[in-house]
Amino acid sequence: MPSYKAPVDDVMFLLGDVFHIDRYNNLPGFAEATPDLVEAVLAEAAKFSEQVLTPLNRVGDKEGCRRNDDGSVTTPTGFKDAYRKLTSGGWIGISAPAEFGGQGLPMVLAQAVSEFLCSANMAFGMYPGLTEGAIAALHAHASAEQKALYLPKLIAGQWSGTMNLTEPQCGTDLGLVRTRATPQADGSYKISGTKIFISAGEHDLVENIVHLVLARIDGAPQGTRGISLFIVPKFLTDAGGGPGTGRLGARNAVECGSIEEKMGIHGNATCVMNYDGATGWLMGEANRGLQAMFTMMNEARLGVGVQGLALSEVAYQNAAAYAKERLAGRALSGAKFPQQPADPIIVHPDVRRILMTIRAFNEAARALVLWTALKADIAHRSEDAKERQAAEDHLGLMTPVIKGVLTDQGFANTVLAQQIFGGHGYIADNGMEQFVRDARIAMLYEGANGIQALDLVGRKLPKDGGRALQAFFAEVTAYMKEHGADAGMAPYVAPLGRALGELQQATMWFLQNALGNPDNAGAGATDYMHLFGLVALGYMWCLIADAAKAKTAKAKTAGGEDGTAQRLKQRLAIGRFFMERLLPAATTHLARIKAGAASTMELPAEAF
Repeated sequence: MPSYKAPVDDVMFLLGDVFHIDRYNNLPGFAEATPDLVEAVLAEAAKFSEQVLTPLNRVGDKEGCRRNDDGSVTTPTGFKDAYRKLTSGGWIGISAPAEFGGQGLPMVLAQAVSEFLCSANMAFGMYPGLTEGAIAALHAHASAEQKALYLPKLIAGQWSGTMNLTEPQCGTDLGLVRTRATPQADGSYKISGTKIFISAGEHDLVENIVHLVLARIDGAPQGTRGISLFIVPKFLTDAGGGPGTGRLGARNAVECGSIEEKMGIHGNATCVMNYDGATGWLMGEANRGLQAMFTMMNEARLGVGVQGLALSEVAYQNAAAYAKERLAGRALSGAKFPQQPADPIIVHPDVRRILMTIRAFNEAARALVLWTALKADIAHRSEDAKERQAAEDHLGLMTPVIKGVLTDQGFANTVLAQQIFGGHGYIADNGMEQFVRDARIAMLYEGANGIQALDLVGRKLPKDGGRALQAFFAEVTAYMKEHGADAGMAPYVAPLGRALGELQQATMWFLQNALGNPDNAGAGATDYMHLFGLVALGYMWCLIADAAKAKTAKAKTAGGEDGTAQRLKQRLAIGRFFMERLLPAATTHLARIKAGAASTMELPAEAF
């Protein structure tokens, strides 16, 4: 059975030595996040993930969820007890507002915990993850009465949340939504329609499920401008959508029609949800539901990026352990373990190439996630309007990159890790094929990755006159100038400079060639997203290497080299591998972008 050890030390290094979260103590919740508290939270999250969730991962995969004749859904053995432990530990409310029962700690800490949960058991981690997204949407857009009713229950884990967007005829193009909302005399609405692919749509982990549903009010305009967002609970409460005790009343007219038969994440109930005149309440303004739902969608997209990282991490750990145990052949430079009948496969350069590729990605991707989560904290908690704007710009720019690049590469890394096992990776006993199957969905939901690339190129780059992009370019350029004379940083800074130049060339090429022919942008969007991702990950490696060098020097000054110093040296080597072996792919992405759309679009549709 696969194993997992949460990377607590790596997260502590990033939070303390790379991003210096102590410098943000002026923000609400950060002063309470002392190093001791952060380490204690991470240690407990690691313990829960390793001891409770990891053993249930294969159980959930084998058993799946079961829909009963009455429309209820039974989750796999052990999930209910694990969820009870999750909620009693207060894990859902780590970064939620204290006024509604949350702990109010930084979001950056919650994202680290989310990685641990998803590495251990991605299907299980989706249940609280969707609830956290619903909490964010309600806190940003719900009325005071709605917040008072729903947020305490969601934060406590008594209730859970979902997002209901997709319908049989529409996924990405939500302007095609057909679900109807008919106004009622008491201010509520009757919601009618069918939603598909609804993760955690029905289950037995909580007493009530709060669905956030996109629907079109009768008579509303067609297209996205006529979509509204509604709160539709599984059970009505004594106060409806207003204030009250939240005591459960009658069952609402919403039911799980079926559970999707799918490739992976079997432990999560992916449902077809039927709304048959269900009672719902408008959240936010009428016909502006998509804007409100984007709060939850952006939270979800960052969370899905974390899933890509999480599966890459757990797959790497198991592949590395296997490579150190599996005997096959001799090292090309001569036997390394002559007392054994063969050397472990970790001695072979190609095996190390695979492992180093995955690890070099994981460490930089984790940094990118935490850096962006820190920006989210600034956007939500800073009193400085300019700081908030800059942080919001960063989030808008990086969300499609994190979602698209981390899930594309996360899936690729699970396949690479499976390769280490040879045929043993293809069978179920070692768990590697489950990582591959589970990771695949992350490239598809919350906006397929091709859509993320188009969003980046078509909307995020030109937004506000390119303000967010120029800020990113300026930050990376300033860093390179500051460290350009440091010989010790040259193996990191010089390659990053070349890749940044290629990203700037690609950006300029779009400006010159995409306005006249938008297909040029469409044909190059995915390559641009991955080129951007490489530069962002390369920048993270510069920050990591810089911090590792500083900490190593401090350790030497203190006298001697302990295990920490050795790990820091190893980190520097992994960073050089990224710069030498992964970052050069930027050149290929640029060449593809400059090739334009001519050959891509030349064939008529009937030729396919």
